[in-house]
Amino acid sequence: MTTRIFLAGIVGGIVMFIWTSIAHMFLPLGEAGVRELPNEAAVLDALKTNLGENRGFYIFPGTGLGPDASHEARREAMKAIAEKAANGPTGLLMYHPQRAFNMGRLLGVEFATELLEAILVVFLLSSTRLLTAGSRILFVTIAGVLAAIATNVSYWNWYGFPKRYTVAYMFIQIVGFFLVGVVSAFMLRNRDPVAESKPA
Repeated sequence: MTTRIFLAGIVGGIVMFIWTSIAHMFLPLGEAGVRELPNEAAVLDALKTNLGENRGFYIFPGTGLGPDASHEARREAMKAIAEKAANGPTGLLMYHPQRAFNMGRLLGVEFATELLEAILVVFLLSSTRLLTAGSRILFVTIAGVLAAIATNVSYWNWYGFPKRYTVAYMFIQIVGFFLVGVVSAFMLRNRDPVAESKPA
């Protein structure tokens, strides 16, 4: 990876982080489809009483089965879950009895994640023989669409994530990758991968 490609990834990552920060702090995209609990104190008391210190990722309704349940038992349990879901509440719960909320650390991890994404996608771009700015931007944007689809659609489909939330987060990711594509197309504008691949 040449210095220019690496720098394009770094600058792209910075631009992506700035965009996602704007999307979450100054635009309604970051809160789309997200609601706060009504009567929060009572709900939290119930969680403390029933879950205590058992942090984890919970789904309801559950099967009530252990890891060694037979295939037949699991199939019957899934029928019961479908019936419960049709007639009662369903959902997910990420539960932490306590959690240190360090904004600096959270932003640092987010920045590092987006920086790595940008560097990797620019590296992939540099492995192609695309010559025009438009084709390079399109390549990186399509990579963003793949990244956005990879988890968001599955979470909407299987776990019932709100459509507004899903669409908003996909939009944020795709625009972020588009901006990385613009940055990389500009910074690598004079680079000819076809000529570079020819033997001297």
